[in-house]
Amino acid sequence: MPTWDEILRNIGSTVNIFDSTRRKYIKDLSDYTGRNTIIYYSAFLQKGVLSRQGVDFGIHDADKTGFMTVIHNLDKTKGLDLILHTPGGNVSATESIVYYLKSIFGNDIRAIVPQIAMSAGTMISCACKEIIMGKHSNLGPIDPQFGNLPAHGIIEEFENAKKEISSDPRQIVIWREILSKYNPTLIGECQKAIKWANTMVSQWLKDNMFCGDPDADSKISAIISELGSHATTLSHSRHIHVDALRALGLKIVDMETDNELQDRILSVHHSAIISLTQTKSIKIIENQEGKAFMQSV
Repeated sequence: MPTWDEILRNIGSTVNIFDSTRRKYIKDLSDYTGRNTIIYYSAFLQKGVLSRQGVDFGIHDADKTGFMTVIHNLDKTKGLDLILHTPGGNVSATESIVYYLKSIFGNDIRAIVPQIAMSAGTMISCACKEIIMGKHSNLGPIDPQFGNLPAHGIIEEFENAKKEISSDPRQIVIWREILSKYNPTLIGECQKAIKWANTMVSQWLKDNMFCGDPDADSKISAIISELGSHATTLSHSRHIHVDALRALGLKIVDMETDNELQDRILSVHHSAIISLTQTKSIKIIENQEGKAFMQSV
């Protein structure tokens, strides 16, 4: 007969219905594609209100531990399908995570976006050899943000101030109050952040998605000009659909061309969203073997 503590440990280790259901569908998808499958899901749509209490739903350095956990012992020769559902996050953490994934799987990484991968999530997608999306899926602009303010927008505001004050010095009274909210070095930091993001994504596109393409430079330039320009996208929260992304030159694979693949991807997506909605989890990083790294509140 098991003791009290043995029974307690067994209860604590029992997989709940949300985990078992989600893991079944991740395994089903991996079995169908013959590839490693890792999901990276954030509860930013379900529990975004918690960001007011300091909960970080974005990509950050702690996620590296999650990826290291779920990648350990996988058969690296099978490549990787990375399913993304994220609002974006820290650029330096994104750079580090992409470097790590590429050091393990090389260029054999596909991004799958069942619903939305914004900002840094779009940057990660651009590091992959192709992006699988549905008609309902969206990526977003990659222009850097400073405290939820677009770096491009901050520079634009300073340029407008210079222009108006130059033409009418009396405008300095108005602009002094507006510009007082910015630090003196902010413009330089904005310029560096824009250059960093654009250079990073350009290199990722060149190394993988457009590797060996004689028109790589022109295609990449068009993509960066669109996704990296606040003046073009108008808002960092802009949802960019499949047709527009394909028109830019990105290698988009339509989820709808393979009904079985679509059904399996959406089953993973729905089970992950239900898990985030019905449990305390705010982020899930998990592979097809059931190994997971989860953050909760």
